[in-house]
Amino acid sequence: MKKSKSITRSMFAAWLAVLLAGTQPLATAETSLLNDAARDWNFRVYLDNKAIGYHNFSLARDDEQKTLLTEAQFDVKFLFVTVYRYRHRNAETWDGRCLQSIDAKTNANGDRFVVQGRQVDDEFALTTEEAKQIPSDCVMTFAYWDPTFLDQQYLLNSQTGSYTPVDVEPLGEDTLNVKGSEVVADRYRIRTENAEVEVWYSKQQEWVGLQSTTKEGRKIRYELV
Repeated sequence: MKKSKSITRSMFAAWLAVLLAGTQPLATAETSLLNDAARDWNFRVYLDNKAIGYHNFSLARDDEQKTLLTEAQFDVKFLFVTVYRYRHRNAETWDGRCLQSIDAKTNANGDRFVVQGRQVDDEFALTTEEAKQIPSDCVMTFAYWDPTFLDQQYLLNSQTGSYTPVDVEPLGEDTLNVKGSEVVADRYRIRTENAEVEVWYSKQQEWVGLQSTTKEGRKIRYELV
C-alpha cells in the first residue's frame, strides 16, 4: 500500500503541475468558436480507463475582455481507499490573447499552492511563495481552450507560478471520438522539462481532447462531456 501511494503521489505531483502548466501557427484561430460570448468545456478525467473526476472550464466574454473560471477535482483510489485527492480553482481575466490577472488555489493531496498576479505595464507581477515579475506585456497560461497558445515559447503554470519553456510539435490529423461521434482533429504534442501533453482541436479550432502518459506509463485522458 505504501509503495502504491508513493507512486501515485509522485505521478500526480509531476503531471498536474504541468497540466495546469518554433511551432505551427493556427491561422484560423481568430474565426474559431472562441468568438462566442460564452463557452464551456466540461471534461471527465480518466486514469487509464478509470474515471477519477472532472476538469471544467467556463469562459465569459465582453468584447475583447474575457473571464475564465476553472475547477478540477480528482480522487484516485486504491483498494477502495482514496490515496490521492486533488482540488484546483482558478479565475483568470484576459484582454484579447493576453492574461491580465490570475487567482489560483490548489490543494494537491494536502500540499497547498496559491498563485496570484496581474499585468502592470510591461511586466506581469506574480505572487506565489514569493513575489516576482515576468518581463512580458503579454503572458499566456496553459490556455488549452485557445489554440493560439500553441504559438508560445513560454507559458505560465497556474498551479506553481513557474514561467515554463515549452516546445510544441504538430502531429497531423487524427480521428477522435467526441460525445459519441467520430471527429477529424489536429493533434499536437506539448513538451516541458517534466512532462508531455497531447491535445486535439477540431477543424473549427474547438478543443476536443487531451491526453498525457506519466513516467510510470499510465495514461491520463480528458473526455469531453
